[in-house]
Amino acid sequence: MHHFDPTDYGNTFETLLSQSELSSLDQGTPNYSIKTKLDELSVDNAFSNVSIQNPSMAQCCIAGIWLYHGFLDESHQISQSIATPTGSYWHGLMHRREPDYSNSKYWFRRVGNHPVFTSLLESISAMTPQTEIIEFETMLTKTTWDPFTFIDYCEMSCQQPSPLKERCKRIQQIEYHLLFDYCFHQTIQSD
Repeated sequence: MHHFDPTDYGNTFETLLSQSELSSLDQGTPNYSIKTKLDELSVDNAFSNVSIQNPSMAQCCIAGIWLYHGFLDESHQISQSIATPTGSYWHGLMHRREPDYSNSKYWFRRVGNHPVFTSLLESISAMTPQTEIIEFETMLTKTTWDPFTFIDYCEMSCQQPSPLKERCKRIQQIEYHLLFDYCFHQTIQSD
């Protein structure tokens, strides 16, 4: 089940992850109230109290924080330079929000079967079903997480008013949290 506690990631990230508002499924409006803190953010100061074991995962955390606050260009600039499945995951998320759905699918093909997919599927399966969107949730939770179907549902819910939109935003938030948590722990773990 999904549980996300910003205090688990140190003081720098705690401040930047304490946003309770759900991110937009599209470009939305960047959170300019936190822009100064984001401008000051670096791998060195974000991870100053731990030993970095995986620098590319540390960069993924930074890309994720920019995206979390709606700064797509800044996130894109970082994620496009990370040639790993996890870098491609952040890159795909950014294009899904842009919205450039076909480009998002391209990057998700490069992700493959990411370790976060299992936790994401479990978290969504544990959510209280909403009768008006049971078909949607059944499509997403058959046996494996399907990022391509989710991209399609995000596109559909952005194009027309639908009860899916808030549910997609909640799922997206869970996805961000799980991916950030994965990146953070991969950054500081030694193999």
